[in-house]
Amino acid sequence: MALVFSFMVRVKICGITRLEDALAAIDAGADALGFVLHSGSRRHISPAGAAGIMQHLPPYVTTVAVAVDLTLQAVQEIERTALFDVWQLHGRERPETCQALAPRRLVKSVPFPGDFQPEAFPVTAFLLDKASPAHGGTGETIDWAAAAAFCRKAGKPCVLAGGLNPNNVVRAVETVQPWGVDVSSGVETAPGIKDPRLIEEFIQACRSH
Repeated sequence: MALVFSFMVRVKICGITRLEDALAAIDAGADALGFVLHSGSRRHISPAGAAGIMQHLPPYVTTVAVAVDLTLQAVQEIERTALFDVWQLHGRERPETCQALAPRRLVKSVPFPGDFQPEAFPVTAFLLDKASPAHGGTGETIDWAAAAAFCRKAGKPCVLAGGLNPNNVVRAVETVQPWGVDVSSGVETAPGIKDPRLIEEFIQACRSH
């Protein structure tokens, strides 16, 4: 008998660089799409490139800008080209940076392992990912037991990332009980190139097992 989660897990497909991948993710049931604006990422896309994709998206799909250590001025400059629904802060941003970016909806990344105080950050949610100089996208899982403990104390929605794929996401969700999951390399054939079959398998695993 297939396992059915007692809650709906939200799914974000991150590292979108092509319109066809964005549409494949939406067709498969993705709730959100992530666009990595950090120039050091192998999945980098320019604000103009992201805007070009977003203009073809249907309504009710959340668009997420993934950024690293940007100032308010830099964010405002990007917003002259592309308007995102959510900003995911994936660097060493301090609470005062988050405060300055209000009232934007913010997701702050939490590097595992590490010492992080969630109560200090005025954000909407937290994203739990593998600590890395590359600021994510490693394809490596984190300690799910530690992630579950963080979720219990965070007091805000938590999104699990780090090495998720169609084969392990069910066990990850069972263990951590996150509000949502975030996947990039686990549904790719190459950095920034998504596989529609893997996307569909990943989302089906989240929704029906």
